Amino acid sequence: MRIFRHFDDVPDGFRGGVVAIGNFDGVHLGHQALMAEARRLAAERNTTFDVLAFEPHPQEFFHPRAECFRLTPFRTKTRLMAAQGADAMFALAFDAEMAAKSAQDFIMDVLIVGLGAGAVIVGADFQFGKLRAGNTAVLSYMGEMEGLGVTIFEPVEDELHGKISSSRIRDALKSGHPEVAARLLGHFWTVESRVEHGDKRGRTIGVPTANMQLHGYLVPAFGVYAVRATLMEEDQPAGSYEGVANFGVRPMFKMSTPLLETYLFEFSGDLYGKHLAVELVAYLRPEAKLSGLDALKAQIEGDALAAREALGNACSGMQ
Repeated sequence: MRIFRHFDDVPDGFRGGVVAIGNFDGVHLGHQALMAEARRLAAERNTTFDVLAFEPHPQEFFHPRAECFRLTPFRTKTRLMAAQGADAMFALAFDAEMAAKSAQDFIMDVLIVGLGAGAVIVGADFQFGKLRAGNTAVLSYMGEMEGLGVTIFEPVEDELHGKISSSRIRDALKSGHPEVAARLLGHFWTVESRVEHGDKRGRTIGVPTANMQLHGYLVPAFGVYAVRATLMEEDQPAGSYEGVANFGVRPMFKMSTPLLETYLFEFSGDLYGKHLAVELVAYLRPEAKLSGLDALKAQIEGDALAAREALGNACSGMQ
C-alpha cells in the first residue's frame, strides 16, 4: 500500500480511484464492510481502492490537551488498511488550513482537483468542512454536478446492541470488556510499542516482564489481562506468545505513569528495545495492592493459570 501525506501532485496511477473517506479509528467491522464495498466498486471500475483519513485525527487538532482516545495510532492503522487491500492511503494533515476549508472547497480542492477521485464512499453520518457544515446531501449534490460518483454506506449493526462504532469499542475497553471490543472490531484490540527497561522486580521472583507505555492510545481499564503478544521485526511477525499482563500504576509501588507489564509464557531472551504487539484478550481482575514480593509472586502464578484458561476459551474463536 502506498502512503501519501498530500493531495496534490498525485501520480496518474492513483488518480481516478474509488476513495473510502473516514477517520476509521479501530478499523472495526463497520469500517471493514465499508472498505469491502469500496474494494468491490474499484474492481468494477478497474481502478484503485484508496482510503482518505486525516492525521492527526481532527479531535486531536481541536482538543490537543484532551485525554487520548485513539484505538489505532497511525502506524497500526496503516497496517490494518493494507490488510483490507487498500492500494493507497491518503493520510492528510488536519491543520488550521484544512479546518478552515468549506465543504465545497474540500470537495473541489481535495477530491476533484487533488485526488482526481472517480468515486467516493462514506458513512451515512459523514460530516466535513468548516464547522462540519458538509454532509452526505452536500456531497451527493456536488458529486452529481462534478461527475463524482458518491456512495452512502449505511451503518453496520451487530446482533445485540445496534450500530457498531468506535465509541462503543472505547467504552468496552474502558470498562474492562476487551471481549466486547474484539467482537465489534473483528480482532483483538492491540497495543504496539517498544519494550522499555523497568525496575526488574519481576526478574527477582522469576517472572520477567516486558514493560511498555501506551503513548498515543486510549487508556483501557486498569487491571490484569490474559494476552497474546507478537514480536515484530521490520513490521513483520517474528514470533507469537501467550501471556498475562498488568496495566496500571501498580498500587504496591505507587507509579505515576500507567505501564503495561507483560509476562510471556514459554519465552526466554532479551526483549529490550524490541517492538511488541500485545492483544488484550480477557480481563481477569482489577489491580490490587499486595503485601510484598512473595504475595506478588503467588498472585502472578494464580493470574497466569487464569490467563491460560481464558486464552484457551477465547483465542480459538478469533483466529
